[in-house]
Amino acid sequence: MRAPYGLNILDNCLTCPMREENLFCNLPVGALQRLNEIRSTAVYPRSAMLFIEGQQPRGVFVLCTGKAKLSTSSAAGKTVITKISEAGDVLGLSATISNRPYEVTAEMIEPGQANFITRDALLQFMREYGEVAVRVAEQLSRNYYAAYEGIRALGLTNSPAERFAQLLLGWSNAVSNGDPLQLKLTLTHEEIAEIIGTTRETVSRLFSQFKKKQLVQLKGATLIIRNKAALKEMVHS
Repeated sequence: MRAPYGLNILDNCLTCPMREENLFCNLPVGALQRLNEIRSTAVYPRSAMLFIEGQQPRGVFVLCTGKAKLSTSSAAGKTVITKISEAGDVLGLSATISNRPYEVTAEMIEPGQANFITRDALLQFMREYGEVAVRVAEQLSRNYYAAYEGIRALGLTNSPAERFAQLLLGWSNAVSNGDPLQLKLTLTHEEIAEIIGTTRETVSRLFSQFKKKQLVQLKGATLIIRNKAALKEMVHS
């Protein structure tokens, strides 16, 4: 089914072409049939808020297509992006399970589809299907590990240049489309700054420095990583 923003609506979990790749979606047939019954599907534009930090948890969002940024803010207004979520991720899971306020804000950074499952329906789903409970535990463990890596990168990396190189390496590991690697850059300089804990001006300067060193190249919205080995050396030096 076609939808706004040129998206194809994935309206049946049983026939979803991506379910084999996604942790929460790759479930036995009986569980998928039940998932079809308890979810509600919606398409969201860029900048749509799925939930807001401090809000009481209504349930989880299973991201089917598109990307969302998870961020947290201080009382002074400083914002840190904790993760860029992609298709297959379950957003708001820890808050929903613990029944504590969402610890982050989830905002779409490109148009996409998400399935919403209420808290009561999710808990009952886990009680009915042990495999679902196992997948939830696996997702929570992955979330913990990702949070640990993020804290470690911010706390132990000495310079913004190293953190920027580490971010680029993480992006490059997610693609395998030849040498040099190419990927679509959907984040603004301000958003990249919020990921690596620096300023927008510093990110702009780092892009210029990395381009002069022929580490990266920008062609419109396409980021080309030209020298992955040099980025690794920068991080591990």
